[in-house]
Amino acid sequence: MSEQRVIVAGAGVYGLTAAIELRRRGYAITLLDPGPLPHPLAASTDISKLVRMDYGPDADYLVAMEEALARWRAWNAAWPVPLFHETGVVFLVSRPMAPGGYEYDSWQLALAHGHQPQRLDAQAIRQRFPAWNAERYVDGYFNPEGGYAESGRVVSWLVEQAQAAGVSLHSGQTFERLLERGSRVGGVLTRDGSRFEGEQVVLALGSWTPHALPWTADIFRSSGMPVFHLRPPQPELFAAERFPGFCADVTDTGYYGFPLHPLAVVVKIANHGDGRLMAPEAPERAVTPDETRQLRRFLADTFPALAGAEIVYTRVCLYCDTWDGHFWIARDPQREGLLLATGDSGHGFKFAPLLGEWIADALEGRPNPILPKFRWRPEVHPARGEEAARYQPGAVRTNRL
Repeated sequence: MSEQRVIVAGAGVYGLTAAIELRRRGYAITLLDPGPLPHPLAASTDISKLVRMDYGPDADYLVAMEEALARWRAWNAAWPVPLFHETGVVFLVSRPMAPGGYEYDSWQLALAHGHQPQRLDAQAIRQRFPAWNAERYVDGYFNPEGGYAESGRVVSWLVEQAQAAGVSLHSGQTFERLLERGSRVGGVLTRDGSRFEGEQVVLALGSWTPHALPWTADIFRSSGMPVFHLRPPQPELFAAERFPGFCADVTDTGYYGFPLHPLAVVVKIANHGDGRLMAPEAPERAVTPDETRQLRRFLADTFPALAGAEIVYTRVCLYCDTWDGHFWIARDPQREGLLLATGDSGHGFKFAPLLGEWIADALEGRPNPILPKFRWRPEVHPARGEEAARYQPGAVRTNRL
């Protein structure tokens, strides 16, 4: 396989980690992206992404995150300054946790795997996490394993790693279409007419996927989620030791967030829900007044000290959603030489230290226990996804007594 040519289109966290790992395995890698890098519209471009191992009853993701966390810690040790902040993550609910609910099942699975999440009642919440409304949030747990990564800075580091590894990076090149000879893919054509040829093609286009590849429009959806950066009037309440990363009754509200950012000095809060269908570069890619009103209601109910906080920045983060919420890392059975690496469904970045290996293993056909979960599966078309933390309006919940 040495020096076989692979074209990777898309230099977000999927494409960069794939390019680095494939180069490490001896392939000649050409990496294309519209740029600039980090791309301002990419899902991974932000100040932070939550890193959690808590996936309800899904042991596949928990086991994968055990390995990913070890590698995040190793990356931290190699960086001049840490970009992964292991503040822990708190998961709180407004009624007692019960079997079948995301929080209860996550807590139980973590215990079964030898971890030590700490159960919390209203009194403990009030004492340890004073920014929370302990009159409303009465149960949950704190997992000291996890936190958040400074995602945009991590992407910048990955760009440097790719270039240092010998990846040929072409910023300013936008994927237009595949170069195909019958059922065989032999490269890509970019918007300016440039041709990049190779024996294998990896498309890691993120939320652009269903728009760039029309035949995938019934497989993937580009879904926009509102993101807010707030300036707290009492910043001391939101320091990481008193306000770690959180999920706030997330299957009923969709809201999750982060402690006071060490550089931006803001509290970031976002929604992990259905979102709005839109193209990545659509003019409606902006937070709406209604989404802002919903946030204000959530804040008044959950974090009273943030209820009137100034919103200093907003963005819409676009997911590439699959119907079941699992990633899509697989060869196209109808197009020889093509592999899709996408389908983040809003929870991909935390697996950054593993994504490159998963993609490279899928390209090479190596056995990997998690890849069947991410297989080519156009038949999967449920009304609701399988990711336990995702807020799905109208879904029947089983986590309430």
